[in-house]
Amino acid sequence: MKLVIIIGDTSVGKMTVGQQLVKITKLNLFHNHMSIEPILEIFGHFNGKAINRFREVVFEEYAKTDNYGLIFTYMWAFDQQSDWDYIAKVCEIFKKQQSDVEIIYVELVAPQNIRLQRNTTLNRLNNKPSKKDIDFSVKMLLDDDIKYRCVSNDNEIPFENYIKIDNSNLDADKVATLIKERFNL
Repeated sequence: MKLVIIIGDTSVGKMTVGQQLVKITKLNLFHNHMSIEPILEIFGHFNGKAINRFREVVFEEYAKTDNYGLIFTYMWAFDQQSDWDYIAKVCEIFKKQQSDVEIIYVELVAPQNIRLQRNTTLNRLNNKPSKKDIDFSVKMLLDDDIKYRCVSNDNEIPFENYIKIDNSNLDADKVATLIKERFNL
């Protein structure tokens, strides 16, 4: 089984690249807002504990299948140990069920001005209802950029199956093709 973890800053294109990767591989997509949006709707606010428990159930059940693999998108704050621990926990769930799981890390990077443009794309708004309040979404993006470091430093990511892609001037199709070819998906 393959576990492709697409990481990157807000509005960098994680979900969109994941959607394109699904089209050209046998992978399935579990983008982070597939767990965030239902919890927001049910609770009326962000409940991180419920979101993480929801994700864990999906990961545990998916890891038991004989599916080819899963794409998971995540905004990883490299300056937060809790995010490092969370990714390790996700990987451990898959390793427990699939001794031969191949874990692939794809980091997408783009400058803030490009991410602000992407923040209002129709695809994003259709898949992430909580982002439809554009003013609030922009404020969150700007605040997150101040509070967290979501771009890795050189040589910070220690994993063998890792690639960092500046997708500022690349469309999602091209990025997905690069990922597919690099990791033989």
